[in-house]
Amino acid sequence: MLGGIYSLVALGFVVIYKSTGILNFAQGQMLAVGAFILWSLVVRLSLPLWAAGLLGAVCTAILGFIIERLTIRPMTGQPIWAVIVMTVGLGTFFDGVIPAVFGGEEQAFPHYFPIGGVRIWELSISYEHLYSFLAAWVMVGFFLYFFYCTRWGLLMRAVADGHDRARSCGIKVGTVSSWAWMIAAVSAMTGGFLIGSIESVSTAMVAIALRVFPVIILGGLDSIIGCIVAGAILGALQMLAVGYADPLTEGGAGEVVPSIVILLTLIFRPHGIFGKEEIERI
Repeated sequence: MLGGIYSLVALGFVVIYKSTGILNFAQGQMLAVGAFILWSLVVRLSLPLWAAGLLGAVCTAILGFIIERLTIRPMTGQPIWAVIVMTVGLGTFFDGVIPAVFGGEEQAFPHYFPIGGVRIWELSISYEHLYSFLAAWVMVGFFLYFFYCTRWGLLMRAVADGHDRARSCGIKVGTVSSWAWMIAAVSAMTGGFLIGSIESVSTAMVAIALRVFPVIILGGLDSIIGCIVAGAILGALQMLAVGYADPLTEGGAGEVVPSIVILLTLIFRPHGIFGKEEIERI
């Protein structure tokens, strides 16, 4: 049932890549920061979830805006590898900031979901996983509406088709890039909350980005629809592996599935299911 959450987190990667051509290696750290910000608002300030969610979204959006303005925009015109290294440096920076500001101990959100679960065939699904799955898909639907039914979504899709063409039409590419980072930060915070509700809020959450990479590779780095479909596929495969393969082995089948997906995708369809295949003439 984690497929919906994977799709939500993968949206952050895809939005930034489509708008700037950059693979953000600090997305896992942004997820952890967003989860800790929301946890602080809920637990330390005792705000209701709806108020904490709105305020947390504003705070993480501002954080995404600051990151884009102070670290990414000054790198305009530099080689793409230099910008990617900058995101790696951002991740390292947040690795030190998170425990310094929020502490290194595991934290937990209050229980918002009922205790218990449902059973589908031989699979037992807890209400935490079920409601987190549904909430993730609601957020994915909201982002899809934003991308395809709003003016700013249209501008972002225009920039994704080419920066030079977008500029020739009078679109401010820098402003769209800032919006992309803000949206990626908010989607990371939402994913962090859902995962934190199931597991815990800790610095180990940065590793969730590694779980999302198979989703991006399978769906395609430049495809929003691809990351949504791939998240559902990967989540279903993990559930089946845990339910049917784990009893036949010593466990861990669910952790092996993403690696197999990456290998097979890179071998047979390197650009992903919905990714755009680029052909260069020599």
